[in-house]
Order: sequence, then structure tokens, then C-alpha cells
Amino acid sequence: MKYIIKRIIQLIPLLFAITFLSFAMMRLAGSDVVEQKMLNTGQVISENQLAMAKEQLGLDDPFLIQYFRWLNNLLHGDMGVSYVSGQNVFETFISKLPATLLLTFTSIILTIIISIPLGIIAAVHHNKFVDYIIRFLSFIGNSLPNFFVSLVLMYILAIKLRWLPIISKDVSAASVVMPTLTLAIAMSAKYTRQVRTTVLDELSKDYIIGAKARGVKFSVTLMGSVLRSSLVTIITLLALSIGSLLGGTAIVESIFMWDGVGKLAVDAINMRDYPMIQAYVMWMAIIYVLVNLITDISYRFLDPRIRLGEKES
Repeated sequence: MKYIIKRIIQLIPLLFAITFLSFAMMRLAGSDVVEQKMLNTGQVISENQLAMAKEQLGLDDPFLIQYFRWLNNLLHGDMGVSYVSGQNVFETFISKLPATLLLTFTSIILTIIISIPLGIIAAVHHNKFVDYIIRFLSFIGNSLPNFFVSLVLMYILAIKLRWLPIISKDVSAASVVMPTLTLAIAMSAKYTRQVRTTVLDELSKDYIIGAKARGVKFSVTLMGSVLRSSLVTIITLLALSIGSLLGGTAIVESIFMWDGVGKLAVDAINMRDYPMIQAYVMWMAIIYVLVNLITDISYRFLDPRIRLGEKES
């Protein structure tokens, strides 16, 4: 418990630093929401109207005043109102979360189903035909960018075979298939190689030779010892992916018009909708902090060497 409290205290200053840096970078972007609206709509307004619009949004105040006002509101549970839609930022953001959570869950499950068995099979059949095939496929999958995979899946499954809708009309099982496949292909290709490397490293250790000499079945050693020892690496990889997926994968969501937080962030950035962008940044920061904290805690339970090292120190 002391370890968890200590880690949380260490992470609080990091969150404040992230909010300050992100707020500063947005204000240094070179334009604001009022000017962006003018460009998008083609409206021509006078300097007085421009100044009044900026004053109404509080954009004419010095940077530090804007930041501390936003931070004070945030600490009181108020993320502000969207400059573009005029809707409550928190309510808008929450309304997009179910789509992102569904896409995250399906992508991670499919990645686990594909990468862990393939990685183990490749390691067990090291430098054999099956290993070469799996490594070749993982290399191809890791080389393909998400936007290309998205377009290929869209062409085959939606246009040619007409099994799935081209774009996502709503959050449904049919609409989530292609975004899930797009994300899972790239992640599975990367994680299959990592799982293979980790399992190979464990298989080369002395306790495997000792278990074989004692007549212990290889399958028992593989599932009971090797896979358990490899879980630290696997959990680290999955934790990083969960963090990025929960933040929304902007390219994939935009291509398939998946109505999640990633697409919301892209739209907000294009319109210079500062309150919405800041809400997204806070969400990403909190997610990564929590994921890293949970990962560190899981290490202590999965790897006894970490607990022993802390006691000795």
C-alpha cells in the first residue's frame, strides 16, 4: 500500500506539467478558434467583431491567466464549454467514450488471441518452417501502415464482398469489425515477435533443462513456468497498447468515421477548440499514468525478484 501511495504522489506533479505544456503548445499554434471559424466558413468580419469574439471566449487575456482559470475550473470539475458547438465539454467527451472503449476491448482481445499462441508456436518450433512462416507474416503485418490496411479491408470486405458497411453509421457489431481488424493486425504482428523472443529466452534457461531431466512434460513446463515468466513482458506491451487505444486511434477512427474520442480530438484540433483538446490531453495523461501504475503494481505480483530486490534495498 505504501508503494502505491508513493507512486501516486510522484505522478501528481507529472499531470500538472502535462497540462501546462499542452496548454502552452496550443496557444503557440499560431491561430485561434475565431480565426479558424472565419477560414472554414469564408466569413469576413471586422477587427472590432474579431476582438469582441476573442474577449467573449477569454482569448484576449494573458496566457498564465487563461491557464490558471482553466486549471481552477478543472479542479472544481468544470472542463468548460466547447468553443465550436457550445456544448459542455465533459458531457460531449463522455458521450464518445463507449465507442472508444468498445474498440479498445475488441482490439486487445483479438490481439491476445492471435499474438500469444503464434508467438509461443514460433518459439517452440524455433528455426523451423512454421517459425519462418509466422515471422514472415509478422514482418509483413508490422510493415503495413494502419491507413493502408484500413483501405484494403474497406475495399475487400465492404466494396467487393459487401459484408460490412463502408463507414460506421453507429456503434454496432458490424461497424466495429473493420476498425478492430485494422488495429489488431498491426499489434499482433508486433507482439507475436515480442512473445516469441521472450519465450525463447525462457526456454534457454537452466530450469527448463532441469525439468526435462526430471521427466516433467514439456507442455506443463511451458504453460506453468515459461508463460508465467513471460507475462511481465506481455503485460507491459499490452498496457502500452491499452493506453494508446483508450486515447483513440485518430487515423483509424477518422477513416471509418468511428465516433470515438480519437475522431473527436482530430475535429477539435482542426477547429482549434481548446477546451475539447485540453480535455483530450487530460484524458490521455490520466490513462497513461494509471496504466503505468497498474503495470508497476502487477510486476510486484508476477515477478518475485522485484519484491526481493525492494526488500534488500
